[in-house]
Amino acid sequence: MTNDQGHITKNLPITLHLPNPEATRQLGVQLGQSLPAGSVVLLEGELGSGKTTLVQGIGEGLGITEAIDSPTFTLINEYSSGRLPLYHLDLYRLESAEAAALYLETYWEGVEVEPGIVAIEWAERLPYKPSSYLVVQLTYNPSFGRVATLCAIDQSNLTGKI
Repeated sequence: MTNDQGHITKNLPITLHLPNPEATRQLGVQLGQSLPAGSVVLLEGELGSGKTTLVQGIGEGLGITEAIDSPTFTLINEYSSGRLPLYHLDLYRLESAEAAALYLETYWEGVEVEPGIVAIEWAERLPYKPSSYLVVQLTYNPSFGRVATLCAIDQSNLTGKI
C-alpha cells in the first residue's frame, strides 16, 4: 500500500503494473534515487521476470554509469561509482548451504564493505535474511507485462523514503 504521498507504507505490499522493460527500469531508478545506505532489496521471480532490469535501474538511480550485468557466474558484482555503492548478488546457481557460506551479512551489516544498497536476485535461496529488507516479487505475463509487488519488512529506515 502507499500513503497519500505515494510512499511505501511499512509491511503493507503495493502492486505495480509494469507494461514494459522501461517501466521496470524506471521503478529501479526511483529506488536507486530513494533508498538509504544499508538498504537490502530481495528480488524474487522466474527467469525473464525483470530482476536484472530492475537492478540496472537501481544503478542508474544511484548515478552508476558502468554497465550492470547479472552476476550469475561471478555471484557478486560491486559498483562504487554512484552516490552509494551497489552490491549486486545473484544466487541462481547456488543451494541454500552454498549461499550461507558466502557470509552475505557482511554486505548488509556493512562489516567489511562500505554500506550501500544490496540487491539480491533469487533471494528465495537465502538461508537467512537481514532484519529489515524490501522484497520485490516480479512476475511476467507476455500479454500483460510485468507485475511488481513490493513489501518493506521491518524497514523503519525505508518507510516514507520511496
